[in-house]
Parts: sequence; structure tokens; C-alpha cells
Amino acid sequence: MALPNDFIWGVAGASYQVEGAWNEDGKGPSIWDTYTHARQSPVHHHETGDIACDHYHRYKEDVALLAEMGVKAYRFSISWSRVIPDGIGRINPKGLSFYSDLVDELVRNGIEPMVTLYHWDLPQGIFDRGGWLNPDIVGWFERYTKIIVDALSDRVTYWFTLNEPQIFLGLGCYTGAHAPFLKMADRDVIKMSRHALLAHGTAVRTIRQFSKKPSKVAFAPTGPSFVPSDNSEEAIEKARSKTFAFDDYGYIFSNSWWADPIFLRKFPDGAKEFFGSDLPDFSEEEWDLISSPLDFYGCNIYTAMRDLKDISATDAKEGKQGEPLTAINWAITPEVLYWSAKFFYERYKVPVMITENGCACTDYVHLDGKVHDPQRIDFTKRYLREFYRASKEGIPVVGYIYWSFMDNFEWGIGYDARFGLVYVDYETQKRTLKDSAYWYRDVIASNGESLWD
Repeated sequence: MALPNDFIWGVAGASYQVEGAWNEDGKGPSIWDTYTHARQSPVHHHETGDIACDHYHRYKEDVALLAEMGVKAYRFSISWSRVIPDGIGRINPKGLSFYSDLVDELVRNGIEPMVTLYHWDLPQGIFDRGGWLNPDIVGWFERYTKIIVDALSDRVTYWFTLNEPQIFLGLGCYTGAHAPFLKMADRDVIKMSRHALLAHGTAVRTIRQFSKKPSKVAFAPTGPSFVPSDNSEEAIEKARSKTFAFDDYGYIFSNSWWADPIFLRKFPDGAKEFFGSDLPDFSEEEWDLISSPLDFYGCNIYTAMRDLKDISATDAKEGKQGEPLTAINWAITPEVLYWSAKFFYERYKVPVMITENGCACTDYVHLDGKVHDPQRIDFTKRYLREFYRASKEGIPVVGYIYWSFMDNFEWGIGYDARFGLVYVDYETQKRTLKDSAYWYRDVIASNGESLWD
């Protein structure tokens, strides 16, 4: 057996992407509610998460599907503004009750609840007060975390503080591709990075201090992962170096900009020279907070990055000619799960969990009433074999969380992209398990051994 007996097989979703009920039962607006409603919203077809998968009303049906699929864990996020409508004031009992009821339903079905505290849907009330640019957000996030921990930690073991800070700051406030669709100067983005790191550390400390049962805590970053062009030491070191470079792919999107402070208690080499006085200085107490020990390295990985410097200047296409692509043109590079697990473990010295990985396909209901998605099965099998390989070579692996449980609102590209193991007809909200859901059930039952069938 290459995978540990307690390996966690799961699926994931996120509040704004699935819940709907955007203004029901006392919920306040998030930035995604506000800015998808704007006339100039750049979201495809001007779509919103107002209804999404209607998970808020259908969570029992959805948990029953999770149980039918045999998954061991469900990673979901909390909507901050559902629990605290303006982000800082009164608690909304109905919002908190929804998440408590969801956790109860998961536990009742033998499914491990895994809570992500922040998956991009910042309360509009906090954004109006400066959002991540306001240093007070650290204290606001601490209070929010304490409320969630007090309510759920008697049943929840696994906690994630922030999901993909590279994206909610990088795409949200640097390139303007995601809500709140801003393009801000480096100085401001660096300040927001400082506050996000402190909020993360404060949340870790709060979970450790107040959890009612032993906790496992991590965060779930993404970032550019590179694979070597061959097995030579030179190629391997080149891929490793690019994976942790903080400026080659844009500092805010890099792995080291976020993980080095958290695991190594420092900013990446060269950052001080690059940014000078704009780089934040942390006190020793703040470094203690930011580098609060985590139980594993969570990473959201879908594809290996390509190096444009290695491509002919006359070739406008990034990547290999004719390479396999998903339905949203992401390259299919299974080996990235092996190399990323190896590189992250060797640098940060903690076990690795794949907190997101999945494939967008052109799914639809066939004439027989089923959803046949052989490409997703093949994709996931290839990626999982590479993660299995990492485990076999001695890299400690914690689990694999497929993105996503069901088709949902995929941010700037709306509902066209279907990543789910469960098909959602958005007109009727009918759910249909895809072939991949049944395949994944068999993989889970064999603890990965069926990957070679």
C-alpha cells in the first residue's frame, strides 16, 4: 500500500459558488453579491451566485449524494456575511445555524467536515471599511474565527484559514479579474498581503486556543508549479527554483510570497531588494503569529505552469503544440502532483494534502439519462497515480480533495465550466451523478489500489 490507511478522500465546494440564498434569512451581501450585480460586471453572461446550486435549501439532498459517492470528507467554506451580515457587528443566528446543521448532517453520514474560513466572499460591509487594506481586518477576522470555532469545533477537526490568497488578492485587487475587480498599486497590495498573513496567523492561534476537540489546521494556497523538462539534476533544480521564485510569475501569485513567511518565518530571498521600504516589517511577536505551526501543506493544483522564456518568440501559443487541454484550455499535466508534493515537502517539511484538483469537461446528460465523462476519469486517474508515486517515494501525504463536488458558479467564467462529479441542471436543480462519481467511489473503497485496474 503506497497510501496510508487513514488517507483522506474528499471533495470540495465553496459558499458563494454553491449556496445561493444570497439575501435570505438575514445574510448580508459579500463583494461577489455586490459586483456580480453591477451593470459592468465582467462575469460571463453577467451571471451571479444568487441561486447557484441552491445548496442552502438542498444541503440534505447533497449530503446524501456525498454519502452515496462514499467520500470520506467534504471541504466547504463559510460565508462570513451569512454569519455576520456586515462582517463586524451582530451575529446572524440563522446563518450560523445553517452551518451547524450542515456539519450535523455530514457527521450523521460518516463524512468528515472540513471548514474553510475564507474563500473569497468578503463581506461588503468590511470592503466598505477598506477591506484587506484596513489593518483592523485582522481583529475582525479573529472575532469571526472565534464565533465559528465556538459553534462548530465540537464536531470539526480540520480547518483551513484562507483559500488561495494569490487569487483573492492577485486577481481581485491586482489584475482586476475577480471581485472587487480592482487594479491596485504594489504598495497597497503589499499592505493587504501583510494583513492577510496576520489574519491567517491570528485564526490559527484562535483555532488552537478555543477548539473543543484536537484540531488539524492549514491554509490552502495555489501558485505556479513547474515540472522538469527531463530527469537531469539541472532540469529538476530549474523547476524547483521557478516553483518558488517570487517575481518570475508576479510576487502576489507566487508560492514563496505566502508560504515562506508562514513556514520559514521570512519573505522570499530578493523581496527586500525588490520592494525596499514598501516591504512590511514584522515584529518578533508578529512573526511568531504568522509562523504558527500548521499540520500540513494544503495546495490547490490543476496544471503545471509553462515558461514563456523557453518558447520561440514566433510561437504565440503558451505550451506544447497540440498538447491535451481541458474544456477551459488548462494543460493536462499529471506529473505536477508528484513534483509539487516533492518540492513543497522538501522546502517546508510538513505533510502534503491536495486541497483542490479537478478537470472541467463538456458534460451534458446523454440520451440514456446519464452523464458520461470518460475524460474526467482519465484525467483524475493520471493525476492520482502521480500523487500515489510521491507517497510511494516517502513523501507524507494526507489526502486528496477533488474539485468539485458538483458543478457550480466558477467565478469569472460563470456556469459554462463544469468541474463537478455531480451534474447540476441549473434550470431544475436536478442532480445527476456522473460516471466519474461512481468511478471515484470505487477508488475510495480500494484506497487507491483500483487506480491500476
